[in-house]
Amino acid sequence: MVARVLVVDDVDANVRLLEAKLTIEYYDVLTASDGPTAIRIAAEEKPDIILLDVMMPGMDGFETCRRIKADPVTSHIPVVLVTALDGREDRIKGLEAGADDFVTKPIDDVVLFARVKSLTRLKLIMDELREREESSRRMGVSADKAGRLKGSGGRILIVDDNPRQAEKMVEVLSKEHRPSVETDPVAGLAAAKGPNDLLIVNVAASEFDGLRLVAQVRSAETTRHLPILAVVDPADRPRLVKALDLGVTDLLTKPVDAEELAARARTQVRRKRYTDFLREKLDYSLEMAVTDALTGLHNRRYMAGQLQGFVSRSALSGEPVSVLVLDIDHFKAVNDGFGHDAGDEVLREFAVRLATNVRAVDLPCRLGGEEFVVVMPGTDMEDARRIAERIRRDVGSTPFRVMGGRELLTVTISIGVAACTGAGDTPEALLKRADEGVYEAKAAGRDRVVVRAA
Repeated sequence: MVARVLVVDDVDANVRLLEAKLTIEYYDVLTASDGPTAIRIAAEEKPDIILLDVMMPGMDGFETCRRIKADPVTSHIPVVLVTALDGREDRIKGLEAGADDFVTKPIDDVVLFARVKSLTRLKLIMDELREREESSRRMGVSADKAGRLKGSGGRILIVDDNPRQAEKMVEVLSKEHRPSVETDPVAGLAAAKGPNDLLIVNVAASEFDGLRLVAQVRSAETTRHLPILAVVDPADRPRLVKALDLGVTDLLTKPVDAEELAARARTQVRRKRYTDFLREKLDYSLEMAVTDALTGLHNRRYMAGQLQGFVSRSALSGEPVSVLVLDIDHFKAVNDGFGHDAGDEVLREFAVRLATNVRAVDLPCRLGGEEFVVVMPGTDMEDARRIAERIRRDVGSTPFRVMGGRELLTVTISIGVAACTGAGDTPEALLKRADEGVYEAKAAGRDRVVVRAA
């Protein structure tokens, strides 16, 4: 997987060595020799991953990482800290600074490339979500409720056949989260499909194949986005590399360190909530793209696509399709006499009455202003006329309450009805005939249904 890597180290020989190794594997490499330069390059070039040495004069790797993660422009870029062999304290401090992973000196090339690939894969997903969310925000359809996404209070599932190790993890995690334990991989896979923020798997388990469980979780639709923290034996390098290749999100080496476990769990829970938030915003944006914000009905764009499909199928199968075009009578007088807020109340209440008077298969939509359309698949002209009359009677029989219920308005509607006539008909012609029926209804005194045949 090709990626842009920023290598940061004050020792030129270390930079050149890493640059050579990464270039051979076809990575695009950027370099920096100090923290301030790394921060500037990260903001300007937006690399896919940063390899950051801890021990640098002036601004060390921890402070550099902290500043990169504090900037919204660069906070999503994975940072891998390069530490000494005995770097337990470095790992804890680095996690608290926002680091995503670690490699130790001397650097193991196989482990390095496995971790780079794993984090690059994660960043690609994050980039796609962020790009779509940004596009939605520019269009004005983005939900705005991010707030502060915390890394505590997570639902964490532990799958481990080592009772002492599992008990220790529960004890540590219970201070901030809601952990649960499964010792059987089948039960663990079933439990993973529940509402979890993090899955911890002992891939060095003796009673089951932890790597197979990871693969099953990643292949299932309901769990493929669930973060996985793999507990690994650092001496078993092939298993460690395979775990990263299968898609585990993070690694925790045995024996489990309490502080490191707490820090890694906090990071993963926070990241899970952020990606969930982005996905929710994307779903919201997609919904808003086809929904009228005021009434909650589908909009013109969605209606046009659906009607085209129904008319095309009608031309092939002969199955009828009808449309109603509905216009609220004297709606301008409502806005002029009571204000636009009252007009909005009328539109919302009309949408409710319209939706409750059509069938589940019908498609009520708002075209804009006070004009609405109902697309009615499998419906001939006479049935469409009867439904239109039912809607007209329901709207006109009960006054609309506006201005907090202080005013009662009698509202009537004019409706045009048209049905698809065969292979030569088009959505545009169908809507035009129904719209002509509306004009005829208004010319005849309003509050009526007019059927327009081809």
